[in-house]
Amino acid sequence: MDDLTREFLLESYENLDRLDQEFVKLEGEPGNLELLKSIFRTIHTIKGTCGFLGFTKLETLAHRGENLLSLLRDGQLTLNAEITTALLAMVDAVRQMLASIDTTGNEGERNDEALIATLTRLLEPVALEEKEEANPEPQEKLEKEKEPEFPPDVNLGEILIQRKAAKVIDVYDAVQQQHEGDPRRVGEILVEKGVVKPQEVLEALSLQQQARGTGVSDSTIRVEVSQLDRLMNRVGELVLLRNQILQYSNTTEDSGLLATSQRLNLITTELQEGVMKTRMQPIGNVWSKFPRTVRDVALSCGKKVRIEMEGKETELDKTIIEAIKDPLTHIVRNSVDHGIETPEKRIAAGKPAEGCLLLRAFHEGGQVNIEISDDGAGLDLEKIKRKAVEKGLITAEHAGRMSEREAANLVFLPGLSTAEKVTNVSGRGVGMDVVRTNIDKIGGTVDVQSKPGAGTTVRMKIPLTLAIIPALIVTNRGDRYAIPQISLLELVRLEGEEAQKRIESVQGAPVYRLRGRLLPLVYLDRELRPEGRAEEASKGTAANIVVLQADERQFGLVVDSINDTEEIVVKPLGKQLKGIKTFAGSTIMGDGRVALILDVLGLAQSANVVGESREHAISGTEASAAAQSGEKQTMLVLEVGRDGRVAMELSLVARLEEFKREAIEKAGDREVVQYRGKIMPLVDVAEVLRLAQKQGGEGKPEMTQVVVYSEEGRSVGLVVERILDIVEESFVRQQPAKHEGLFGSAVIQQKVTDLLDVHSLIRTAIPNFFDDAPMHQER
Repeated sequence: MDDLTREFLLESYENLDRLDQEFVKLEGEPGNLELLKSIFRTIHTIKGTCGFLGFTKLETLAHRGENLLSLLRDGQLTLNAEITTALLAMVDAVRQMLASIDTTGNEGERNDEALIATLTRLLEPVALEEKEEANPEPQEKLEKEKEPEFPPDVNLGEILIQRKAAKVIDVYDAVQQQHEGDPRRVGEILVEKGVVKPQEVLEALSLQQQARGTGVSDSTIRVEVSQLDRLMNRVGELVLLRNQILQYSNTTEDSGLLATSQRLNLITTELQEGVMKTRMQPIGNVWSKFPRTVRDVALSCGKKVRIEMEGKETELDKTIIEAIKDPLTHIVRNSVDHGIETPEKRIAAGKPAEGCLLLRAFHEGGQVNIEISDDGAGLDLEKIKRKAVEKGLITAEHAGRMSEREAANLVFLPGLSTAEKVTNVSGRGVGMDVVRTNIDKIGGTVDVQSKPGAGTTVRMKIPLTLAIIPALIVTNRGDRYAIPQISLLELVRLEGEEAQKRIESVQGAPVYRLRGRLLPLVYLDRELRPEGRAEEASKGTAANIVVLQADERQFGLVVDSINDTEEIVVKPLGKQLKGIKTFAGSTIMGDGRVALILDVLGLAQSANVVGESREHAISGTEASAAAQSGEKQTMLVLEVGRDGRVAMELSLVARLEEFKREAIEKAGDREVVQYRGKIMPLVDVAEVLRLAQKQGGEGKPEMTQVVVYSEEGRSVGLVVERILDIVEESFVRQQPAKHEGLFGSAVIQQKVTDLLDVHSLIRTAIPNFFDDAPMHQER
């Protein structure tokens, strides 16, 4: 039964994804009988199977939807927006029940009486069963109008009977004759007896072949993703072995070994490409959900929007598909909510009342380009700059010097929103910042271009895959590092005295003038070993500069030597090392030694070439919005005070530290600690939240646990009683905030937990922390 349930879930999920598209399409083509039949068959299949498996709630709901669809199919009802919305709500409820069955084995404690009542109300006064008994003609007429549809395993005799070419008794006799030893086929026996004509048998055989040809099981096979991942890992190991053999064969003059290694190289490359293709999925798998999204958002905003898609067949690796799903959804919702005007405003501007959202994808230069364009009002660049200045994100002088493209890309700054009011769609000033962060994490770029009155286009460039990537191998102090080639622009080598003359210093920061433009330099040795040879690194006889691009900023990475480019197999870092933003992963080289893969964006942020605000300064408002949506989040759970239990987003945590009690000092009226050469202020979370402290000073532990939060070079330590756990789960905020520093409460790990608004908490304890210059000074 477990296997049956699993197959039922897999098939039902696929059917429901298709239903979302078909319902939205049906709303524009209410008379499309084929679509209605397809939808009816899908719901009927789900209802029948869940009844067999004993899921009665699911069966009851699906039965109500099936009744309504039956009336629509028979022409007894006409589809309208209200019926479509009710049927889509039914699909959502079915999907939620399936998710509950998948995780818990049952349908969950649901109450769908209101939805069932709505579906029943939309039915005609006459019950479906009475209608079919009283008026069977429409169904009979329907069967006569079109050829019967046959299941893939139907035999020739059944087709001939249904087409009224032969009688049941004739087919039965022919089958019996065949069983008694007649080697001829049923069709041949019937033709010889004169029961059917040869042409009728040929037509029946053609229908049988068509039915078999359309069976998904004949052309596809379902394989678990984990199985593909294991296969990909094996291919990765084979690629590493290939690299080792090629490296060895290049050092020998054995022609036989050389020829064999070249043949191995060819076969491994072909196998690698073949396995990669099994992981590739068309981007249409993600886009298929957007017609429903556009319909729902447009309906809630009182707008008319159609969606068009080009390049749905463009393929991407499954890991990339998963990574871009949420960013694309957010951009689509923003385009409908912010970009496209209401019908009244569009008509007044001389546009059609219905707006258009175009999604386009295509391959170019080894990457996938995705464009999301709307024909709306475009971005109000002056308003965006004004808002950014008001929030202190940029200065007025900087705003005045900005180009149109730079102004448009201000929408990616955290906390910036031009919405007049906060809605359930947008207006909180979060989201676009996370879009860029997520795209950056997979080595992609995102850009916005807008023309007032004509619309806005968001363009993304993302890699095809993350599993096996081309990389530049460099050496620094004897250790090798891999730099993803997607971030590489060019290589520069400065010899001897030229390096001393052409590497200049601007306010203490090294720069190189590349074709008349100052290029900031980052010494890899200094970033990886701050206590290392800073002076020696700047006095080398030669300088090897790897020119890289991170977040649209170019910088030069100075390394000891540059080796070569090769394809590397990306191995993720262990969970203990994932917090180190300088590295994106690891790989095994041809000689069997491990090399770390550099995270170009993280390296740029560590060297202050690119600001850290986007990665670390995610406001509590964003956490609140995520909690409201119920999406899965990674949270750090903390104990504060005597009984307090709070959680904060793990992405806001720079480090977890422990300090001895005697290491905590006083600066004015504030507790501080010497931390990494600076004075870091401490904030007692329980004190700010006014929670009861643990009794008795003697009982306090000798070590104080501190969560370090950093932003733009400034750090503050949040003092907690105990660090409990790191959890990844979905939750929904269920209470409003009780206090400044919180944005609500939720059930996490089956316990009521307060959700920490880190920005608000710090602002309450240190009012000028986000406004003034860094509080912690160099010692």
